[in-house]
Amino acid sequence: MPLNFVKMHANSDDFVLIDARGRTNPITRELARALGDRRRGIGFNQLVVLGDCSDSAAQLTFFNADGSSLDTCGSATRGAADLLMQESGVTSVQVKTARGLQQCLRLEDRSVSVEMGLPSFDWQSIPLVRELDSLHLPLPGTPAACSMGNPHCSFFVDDLAPLDIATLGPQIESDPLFPHKTNVHFIQVIDRQTIRLRIWERNGAIPLGSGSCSCAAAVNGIRRGLLDSPVRVLCDGGPVTVSWDGQGKVRLAGSVTRVFSGSL
Repeated sequence: MPLNFVKMHANSDDFVLIDARGRTNPITRELARALGDRRRGIGFNQLVVLGDCSDSAAQLTFFNADGSSLDTCGSATRGAADLLMQESGVTSVQVKTARGLQQCLRLEDRSVSVEMGLPSFDWQSIPLVRELDSLHLPLPGTPAACSMGNPHCSFFVDDLAPLDIATLGPQIESDPLFPHKTNVHFIQVIDRQTIRLRIWERNGAIPLGSGSCSCAAAVNGIRRGLLDSPVRVLCDGGPVTVSWDGQGKVRLAGSVTRVFSGSL
C-alpha cells in the first residue's frame, strides 16, 4: 500500500507526519530508520504517527531518525495539531501522547501552542544514576537537569560563541550520571525573558531547534532564578515561547510550516 506523508518544520526542526487513523500503524523501528535517512529516505529529526483515539482527536506516536521511540516532541506535536485543526476548521484540538492528553491552540498570529505537561525534577524521573540535587549537578559548569518526558541537562554560560558543541555535547550526553543519556543545552541569558539556546540532541545531532529542549532550558532557567515566564527562546532556526508558572504544566508556542507532501 502507498504510504502518504507530510513533511513539516518548526523553525527548521523538521519532522514527518503519517496519518494512520482508521488502520494499523504501518511504522516499525526499521521503517522509521529508513525514512529518516536524509540521503536515501525523506529525512527528519522526528517522525509522528497519528492513530485513532477514543478521548482525543488523535494518538501520537513518535520516532527518532535512528528508529528509536520517544515519549514527546513539541515541534511534531504542534505540527500534528496544525494539521488536525486545519482538517476540522477549529482553533483548538486535544491530542494524546505518552505524556497524556495535551491541549493545542491556534493563536492569533497563526502559530500553534501546545501544553507540554508537567516537568519532572526528581532523580528517578529524569533519570539520574543516583540521588542528586537536579538543580546543581556535580559536573563542571554545575548544570541543572529535568525531564519533559525525556532527559535534559542545561548549562548556563556567558557566551555561546566559543563553545565547541560537537565535542562537548557527546561527552555530556554519555556521562555516567545519565543512564539513558541526555539532551544537552548551552544557554546564554540575554535578559530575564530571553535566552539564546544551542543544543546537542541525545543520539547525536546539533538540531536548529527543539520544542522539548526549549521547554526544559526555560524551565531550568526559571528554577535557577535567572528567568521569568514567558521566556522567548532563540534557537539557531528561529524563536519559540515557553510559559511556566513554576508549578503547573509547561506551554510551548511557535510557528509550524508545511514543506511538502508525498507518497511512498
